[in-house]
Amino acid sequence: MVAAPTSTQSECVAEVKLGPDGLAQVAFKGKLSTRTVVDCWDKLERDFRGAAVKRLEVDVREVSFCGGAGFALLRYLNMGKMTPGATVSVSGLADGFQRIFEGFTRQDYDAFHPSDKRGHSLIEEAGNATRQFIDDVTDQVNFLGGVAANLPLSLVNRRRMRWPEVRHVFELAGANAVPIVSLVSLLMGFIIAFESAQRLAEFGAQIYVANTITIVMVREMGPLMTAILLAGRSASAFAAEIGTMKVNEELNALETFGLDPIRFLVIPRLVAGVLVAPLLTCYSVLMGVTGGGLVMLGLGFSLKLIVHQMTLSVHLTDLAVGIAKGVVFGVIVSGVGCWRGLQTEQGPSAVGLSTTRAVVTSLLLIIVADAFFSTISYFLK
Repeated sequence: MVAAPTSTQSECVAEVKLGPDGLAQVAFKGKLSTRTVVDCWDKLERDFRGAAVKRLEVDVREVSFCGGAGFALLRYLNMGKMTPGATVSVSGLADGFQRIFEGFTRQDYDAFHPSDKRGHSLIEEAGNATRQFIDDVTDQVNFLGGVAANLPLSLVNRRRMRWPEVRHVFELAGANAVPIVSLVSLLMGFIIAFESAQRLAEFGAQIYVANTITIVMVREMGPLMTAILLAGRSASAFAAEIGTMKVNEELNALETFGLDPIRFLVIPRLVAGVLVAPLLTCYSVLMGVTGGGLVMLGLGFSLKLIVHQMTLSVHLTDLAVGIAKGVVFGVIVSGVGCWRGLQTEQGPSAVGLSTTRAVVTSLLLIIVADAFFSTISYFLK
């Protein structure tokens, strides 16, 4: 049986002959280019579908041009992908084409051919998650050990600390965050004041809105909102900066010059984070109380009465708790951002993945630390 040749517009002809005893012959004529191979490939698959081929002979003596797509088709035939179990021979290639054809190996096909993705079992998923968790904890312990070994020496010896870098990070993470902290904290004070005023009005106790907004902002919302904003701005920035340096192998260059990346990059950002977080926390508390005070003024209360109620509700211990939370949250945000940055792997999406993990981990640890503070404060009172 002789199959019809391909269209003349394709500039390539593939003649297929299916003989007795499982013998099949394919003769190519014309140009095997990127444009013509598609038609030939489809035609051969149709002709060989369902055919019991034991031996395949491919003749390419009349091929005037063979590009990369053509070699791919010939290698595909030579590997028996269209005729499983058949013995395949390719003949008639010119000397130059033959050397190129031999460079297309089965190993190359297996290496670059996309493998079928199969689902993992529940046990495999649990094992992979456990291994990843153990590796993560080990890496975290190593990071904390490096910070603990370098931080005291850097604080004692001025030459070991990069104070210009600390001031630069302080400006980026602190001064540049003032507008967003102002807006969010002011609106948070508005929201808390309006929501509490609705409920307290039922008992004729709207004056205690001032007490509520002050204690909530000082002990809880001020430090928490500041930490969340720093996690979105600073933790992601630290992870992206250090991650990009690692992808570009700049960290390897630092180690080649004998510079420890933790001392050179992490310690300045950690110190800046510890210094800036309490200051932003105090500023956030001030803006939140201002927003609540504006609501109280709108409800008809005098400024003197509002300030009196605010001072009665807050003590030094409450302010100390808020500042302590700010310090801890600053350590978490800066430390996690640098840690995730150092964990960055190679690849086009590595930096984005590290940035996402830095923000998510920071938020999780911030909530855990806040719950720990609330529990301790409850039992100490």
